[in-house]
Amino acid sequence: MSLYLGIDFGTSGARAVVIDADGTSQVEAQCSFEAVSGKQAVRRTPTAVAWEKALFSLLEKIPGELREIKAIAINGTSSTVLLCDDAGKPLDEPILYNDARGEAVLDQVKAIAPPNHPVISATSSLAKLLWWQEISPHLPYKSGEKRIGYFLHQADWLSFLLHGRLGISDYHNALKLGYDVENLRYPDWLQQQAFSPLLPQVLPPGTPVGEVTKEISDRFRLPQDCIVCTGTTDSIAAFMASGAKTPGEAVTSLGSTLVLKLLSQTRVDDPEFGIYSHRLGDLWLVGGASNTGGAVLRHFFTDAELERLSNQIDVQKESRLDYYPLLGKGDRFPINDPNLPPRLEPRPDNPVEFLHGLLESIARIEARGYQLLQQLGATPLNRVYTAGGGAKNTTWTAIRRHHLGVETLQSVHTEAAYGTALLALKGLQ
Repeated sequence: MSLYLGIDFGTSGARAVVIDADGTSQVEAQCSFEAVSGKQAVRRTPTAVAWEKALFSLLEKIPGELREIKAIAINGTSSTVLLCDDAGKPLDEPILYNDARGEAVLDQVKAIAPPNHPVISATSSLAKLLWWQEISPHLPYKSGEKRIGYFLHQADWLSFLLHGRLGISDYHNALKLGYDVENLRYPDWLQQQAFSPLLPQVLPPGTPVGEVTKEISDRFRLPQDCIVCTGTTDSIAAFMASGAKTPGEAVTSLGSTLVLKLLSQTRVDDPEFGIYSHRLGDLWLVGGASNTGGAVLRHFFTDAELERLSNQIDVQKESRLDYYPLLGKGDRFPINDPNLPPRLEPRPDNPVEFLHGLLESIARIEARGYQLLQQLGATPLNRVYTAGGGAKNTTWTAIRRHHLGVETLQSVHTEAAYGTALLALKGLQ
């Protein structure tokens, strides 16, 4: 039986899924960074060390009879990066996806990048590289000197631990580094920079890179000819797992926030609304994210209350309450206003009415988001898959279906690791 392994690295831990050639899941495993580092030591353990321990722990958890794996792919959080030396040893603590220290060099990013480029963000990979260049003593390359190190994304470095080749990335992770995903090359404005020798080689996601090293093969009893492929980001892996495949299909992630991704024949980029497109083969994955979502619901209700009260909502009757549910001021999409105030009044005494108003209002924001993507040129919406915790709420699904006006389904698979396993499978086809 041909088997394929996908590994998903998140903010607190990692998951693995092994599938067969038909896409049937054979085994799943998970590991928290706290579990591999120890509860007391987790804050003192270097981040990259915790990643490595989690990766190896997942490999050990795969049953021996399911280790005849033909290909492996790994996803990581977007714009989580690190510097390492020529041996692959980290030179500094990695900078995580949500770390905004790049704010200190944002003017420099704006000076070298074209207007409205996705890299113009305090959390972009490029901003973090420039921060290391200007602020940190750990940058392993300076103008006029020989390359003595590498700048890598989380998935790049973890893949290196398996295949042993440094300096290779994929164009999903490299988008916020400045890679031109339309022409599949680094743009001239980026190649002209003094730090350009640090930039990784960029390949399409799922491209075979090399076999696992002999050390990895022996230690984890993996076939010597097991291929490691280039990876992707966690959100794109989740999209791939959903079942969405054709233009017009979309995935809404109802987690702490509200994230929309629409598969489109045309590319749409509009930094004014935080909208940018990832390349997905010959198509484009157009997306935006709002600060509304499940975190607001959990601020007012427990999970048990959400389930009990949702069952009492009459979905045939639309709520007249018009909220903009936020925990604090500011939103990015579909309204981009850092000073946008939460709107949570009036609040009725009946908690069922209040929850109904919240669910209805978030559904309106979701519909408005998809309308905006289409107004800007994306392929018309025809179906929405739902991922995240909110996907289990059937009342919310019925409300959303009414506002979206298209078929609404639960994602076929909800684990990002499953989507990454599909990437490994397709990499060998």
